[in-house]
Amino acid sequence: MGKVSWTRGDGPLAPFAEGFESELRRLGHPPSAARHHMHLMGQLNRWLTGKHLGVGDLNPVEAELFFSSLRAAGVQRVPTLASLVPLFAFLRQQCAIAPVAAPTRTPRTELLDRYRHHLVNDRGLTPVTVRRYDTFARRFLANRAAARGAGIGTEGLSIAEINGYLLDTCSRLVVESAKREAADLRSLLRFLYLEGLIETDLGLAMAPVATWRGTRLVPTLSAADVSAVLASCDRSTVSGRRDYAILILLARLGLRSGEVAALRLADVDWRAGQLLVRGKARRQDVLPLPVEVGEALVAYLEAGRPSSQYPEVILTLYAPPRPIRPSSITNVVYHASQRAGLARVGGHRLRHALASEMLRQGGNLIEIAQALRQSDLATTSGYAKVDREALRAVAQPWPGEGR
Repeated sequence: MGKVSWTRGDGPLAPFAEGFESELRRLGHPPSAARHHMHLMGQLNRWLTGKHLGVGDLNPVEAELFFSSLRAAGVQRVPTLASLVPLFAFLRQQCAIAPVAAPTRTPRTELLDRYRHHLVNDRGLTPVTVRRYDTFARRFLANRAAARGAGIGTEGLSIAEINGYLLDTCSRLVVESAKREAADLRSLLRFLYLEGLIETDLGLAMAPVATWRGTRLVPTLSAADVSAVLASCDRSTVSGRRDYAILILLARLGLRSGEVAALRLADVDWRAGQLLVRGKARRQDVLPLPVEVGEALVAYLEAGRPSSQYPEVILTLYAPPRPIRPSSITNVVYHASQRAGLARVGGHRLRHALASEMLRQGGNLIEIAQALRQSDLATTSGYAKVDREALRAVAQPWPGEGR
């Protein structure tokens, strides 16, 4: 990468330019992104010089004033404070600016710390589930505290308020999302009871989210639709190879988004042609590795996955590379389905499509349950309704139809 002219001049940031450029390369930023960061650093350097400020004066408040000056000068697409995160981190490593101040401890943050400890150490939940429960608890308690004007957010909780909250949730969300939110709330309420912050275990008194199993067909995709989703990836690009590897794991092995995100390099046994899947409730299963899936993984690992200390197979595209989150995998499926000209679908729809295709090819429910790693055949039985031709063969005439 060529040097930017300002790095050879004066200014409070000039002495740090070469080191920052090297740090960007080490973190894996592509050349175009690194040039952007260096250009922004040069603009900030000139602004600090004009204000007679030193590097030690740089903080988020001054950075916002810098962005305001860019807007006043008519600059379009002014960056945000997030764009300076890599520079601030590097300058803190060099002890050039003050370290990040520790967040203020409040009774609510201390309660949330104890809740996370309870989820990890007492209940033994996975990091993904802990993150989900913690996110809900933060939002729920903050909203209640804001509505009441003060407090932790646990004061005055009653079963009437909880049921009212659930009614509102069910009016806004689909059944699956409402049930998930109810589970998040139930977990928090039981913890608050254990902490002695509420007198009754309101989690036990919560009304269940009404749902009836087997009332609708399992949503699915045809084999042609799945092929179109896979073909939408441009495998001549890094992002295309990564997205194709994600989609092929979902479509051919029926993995869940969280299982794809949790897949590690050591989980792939290339010699045996097997894949270790880390599923729900800490379950681990060994699946055969189809050639098509193996080839997609090899293409990504050889010419797509950046070098990283992380053991996970799938990493983010943007530097610094880090393990991808399940929500990001869902977004990959969203974009692929839209590129294929289909309605937006999530990763679970590809799992359903695999089960439906197995059924059309003559597979039975036990085989489908084994492939999807489902222990409850009642869950798998929903796929039987997808085979409408088979249903017609066993359907009984409606009483009085011949009249």
